[in-house]
Amino acid sequence: MRTPIIIVVSVVLIVGIALKVRMAGSQTGAPAHHLSRQVLEDKIRGGWAGQMIGVSFGAPTEFKHNGKIIEGEIKWHPDMVSNSIRQDDLYVEMTFTEVMDRLGLEATTEQYGEAFKDSKYRLWHANAGARRALNQGIKAPWSGHPKYNIHANDIDFQIESDFIGMMTPGLPQEANKFADRVGHVMNYGDGVYGGMFFAGMYAAAFFENDPRKVVELGLASLPSESGYAKAIRDVLDWSAQYPDDWKKSWQALKDKWDKDDPCTEGALLDFNIDARLNGAHVALGLLYGKGDFAKTLDVATRAGQDSDCNPSSAAGILGVMQGYNKIPDEWKSGIAAIADKKFDYTDYSFHTIIESTVKRALKVIESVGGKIVGDDITIPYQSPKAAKLEQWNPGIPEKLIESDNAAWSWKGVWSEKRGEDDDDKDKLYGKIANGAGREATLTFSGVAVTLVGPLSQEGGRAEVYLDGKKVGQCDAYVSERTFEDDLWHIYDLKPGAHTLRLVTRSDADARSKGQRIEIRRAIIYRAAH
Repeated sequence: MRTPIIIVVSVVLIVGIALKVRMAGSQTGAPAHHLSRQVLEDKIRGGWAGQMIGVSFGAPTEFKHNGKIIEGEIKWHPDMVSNSIRQDDLYVEMTFTEVMDRLGLEATTEQYGEAFKDSKYRLWHANAGARRALNQGIKAPWSGHPKYNIHANDIDFQIESDFIGMMTPGLPQEANKFADRVGHVMNYGDGVYGGMFFAGMYAAAFFENDPRKVVELGLASLPSESGYAKAIRDVLDWSAQYPDDWKKSWQALKDKWDKDDPCTEGALLDFNIDARLNGAHVALGLLYGKGDFAKTLDVATRAGQDSDCNPSSAAGILGVMQGYNKIPDEWKSGIAAIADKKFDYTDYSFHTIIESTVKRALKVIESVGGKIVGDDITIPYQSPKAAKLEQWNPGIPEKLIESDNAAWSWKGVWSEKRGEDDDDKDKLYGKIANGAGREATLTFSGVAVTLVGPLSQEGGRAEVYLDGKKVGQCDAYVSERTFEDDLWHIYDLKPGAHTLRLVTRSDADARSKGQRIEIRRAIIYRAAH
């Protein structure tokens, strides 16, 4: 009687071991994915090519159609793709691929931040805010936190995340892991989720042919309560409601989501560089393009706002879905002529970034238990898993208080910044202090305030007092090629009246060539709810 029992137990153990092997890297027991190396390379090539084509196609329209659909002809010739070599949509993300190639897949957020701090290209918005913070000694991930970066919800990481999805084929949880590390260098909350959404769509695109399914799988990587996830769910719903009219979905999106941008450049204006809105424009392109390369580009571009970044990512995702070989020649034929030319500020060409991405993808696959045997690549099934929730909203921009408003009072010598042309020479743009002891006082009512004034290599410092208490300092120095105008900000104030006072100091950053403090306006925010 003992022998049968031993046999049964042995069988159970064997079956259990087999199940554990099958379940490695899988949450559902779904079968592993298989790719040949040739297909993997073709899809990665298609992703990089799509980005290059999309950004070159949309570049002439970038932020020239804010809050409106682009009408009329958008010209294209294959030679236009040469413009991609000079586009930040591509060379900025290659800063992070270089860190991975040099330090390995376990590089930390702080290490990505150090590379970003020393970069030489021009930066704006969340990227500029991050470089400024990093150069002030604030380490990543705090460089992306709204405490130091008013642009935390802007588009920046979203347009720099494509490379992550291309190195995590069918592995959305790995994509989120890398996106979490890199994205917090310059963004927070919905700004990071934009990169997770894009990376998740790329990861899904290796094995999905339906653009709607790709968008749904990208969405599954986000916490459902986040503003970003809500915006994408809306686009999915509207595209089902208006399946043959993308402009109706665009209008519904504009009415609900194209407002209340807290950014210093977009507050109370048509300009909107918010990650959620622009990510939704990418989703529009994929959903209404329905797998057609030209239509996908057309919709993602005509939706407006950041209309070169958005078609770049939409075409990149579609390029992975279809592979390079299936991108129509009318779009890709110009790439061969520049395939060995290095992207600005990088050591990568089209050929070498593909090679680099394939190598990293294979390392990621092996790190999660995948197998590479000859030409066959086995990737354990991995379902999307929502990131943890983090959200930030300073409030709704309510008013702009220009420097000539009676809410301001000035002490000491403040020179006036006026227009240089005949048509605006009488317009006051701001007030400038050069030296210690000058004071600027603002009375306002709200829950947050941002002081807006251009930072420069001549920037000085000022002490900041709120309601009679010293709350910190502002530093108007910024490194070269960094375009930032968030002089100082604070949020989470008690609703009601407040008094803000700046007192200029005699010192400045050791690298500064002056003591300049320029104030142009204040943005006042009211409570969102």
